[in-house]
Amino acid sequence: MKNYIALAFGLVCSIASAQNINDALQYNQQNLTGTARYQGMSGAFGALGGDLSALNTNPAGAAVFNNHLFSATLSNYNKKNDANYFRTNRQATRNDLEINQVGGVLVFKSNNSDWKKIAIAANYDLVQNFDNNFEISGNSNQGIDKYFLSYANGVPFGPLLKRDGEYLEEAYLDIGKNLGFVDQQAFLGYYGGLINPVDETDDNNIAYTSNANYNTVDQNYIENTNGYNSKFILDFATQYQDNLYLGASLNFHSIMYDKYTEFTETGYESGPITRTTFDNYLHTEGNGFSFALGAIAKLNEVVRVGASYESPIWYRLTDDTSQRISSDEADDDISFINFNVINLYERYTIKTPSKLTGSLALVFGKDGLLSLDYGYQDMSNAEIKPTSDSGFAAANDQISNELGAVSTVRLGGEYRIEDISLRAGYRYEQSPYEDENTIGDLNGFSLGFGYTFGPNRIDIAYNRTEQDVNKQLFNAGLTTPAQVNIANTNVTLGYTVNF
Repeated sequence: MKNYIALAFGLVCSIASAQNINDALQYNQQNLTGTARYQGMSGAFGALGGDLSALNTNPAGAAVFNNHLFSATLSNYNKKNDANYFRTNRQATRNDLEINQVGGVLVFKSNNSDWKKIAIAANYDLVQNFDNNFEISGNSNQGIDKYFLSYANGVPFGPLLKRDGEYLEEAYLDIGKNLGFVDQQAFLGYYGGLINPVDETDDNNIAYTSNANYNTVDQNYIENTNGYNSKFILDFATQYQDNLYLGASLNFHSIMYDKYTEFTETGYESGPITRTTFDNYLHTEGNGFSFALGAIAKLNEVVRVGASYESPIWYRLTDDTSQRISSDEADDDISFINFNVINLYERYTIKTPSKLTGSLALVFGKDGLLSLDYGYQDMSNAEIKPTSDSGFAAANDQISNELGAVSTVRLGGEYRIEDISLRAGYRYEQSPYEDENTIGDLNGFSLGFGYTFGPNRIDIAYNRTEQDVNKQLFNAGLTTPAQVNIANTNVTLGYTVNF
């Protein structure tokens, strides 16, 4: 009966949000996915068009198609994370197979007008695959008690105490709902046995001490994430005379994200605590909207230029979280605070910055092409709303102070030998952080192959990116991050048919 009551309370509870700078970055990222041809050239299609995934860069590209077309793409995602934490190395890998692109275009031609062509395209792309694993271990001088102390210090002790006749899980949810995330973590640290107030007889006490005795502790952290950020494009494009293509798109985004973290700490010196575990679960879902405008111009038979604007993405998201903690000094009923006890966050909005892209391509008839895209996005303009929320205000201050402009360069080429196409590309994305250390620059390359037979084409692509990040285990208290090298490798197979 007790677990049932806890779950019922969780379903109606909401707490002050704990969103931060990581959310704004995570839902802005778009991996190199899409059709195999697009991936084989590292996505450098802004001045080319003629590919359904190219509509992610420039919506005018739909008018380059000469006939109706359908394509579908399957990708295998391999992710490898090498983590170093206090000189201990751990590696985690993951493989996932996904249908990451499906779409088509209808082309209507006119022989009696300067507007020679109208194209209507619909395309689905999996722009971000969140399936990933991290394993981090090391001997640290910063215990999990630091996490709880960072929240507890400054919080009055009296309101943290459960009332007579109140279940521990009810008090946990009630504090989250009425006092907020900070007080809830202080409550969890106290009843989890990690911290105590300096003066337990004073309800106004705002200073806390640790129950953990150590110089260093052994820590093991496991993080598993699942989910996706998908994008459905409804695109309208037209060709004016022989040399100008114009386009606009409405973009509908969908997010599903789950993160499970498991933290274990041992190796304490003599004292009441010998082992602590602290696990967290986060579920996020929602949708977003953006629009894009673009143009492509043929300057002559060889040179093409393109320009596009993608509006901010307005995401509306909801979160729910669960936590559990245990230690030798925890309250006897601490096990009733578990993943069946659910905190529902209030709905919130993330607005990502707009993006500008300029493109140049050289087309050498039927022999091949070279293409270059340059993108610019100022991440310091990202925003989490409502801004009236003090937690969001602090996160927005951090965004504006720590993030900066991001330049993206994509270079791709294709060489054709009759019915065979050989492709290669390079991708660079600047760190969104001003210090360039929290997240490093991203570098990647790609290779591709295509074979055309009749109205059909089969494409294969291989692309790989690497990036170094400093990953903190928790948002507060444990300030020394793990240094992680993230290597993503995609192998993609695509099929296209012309009608």
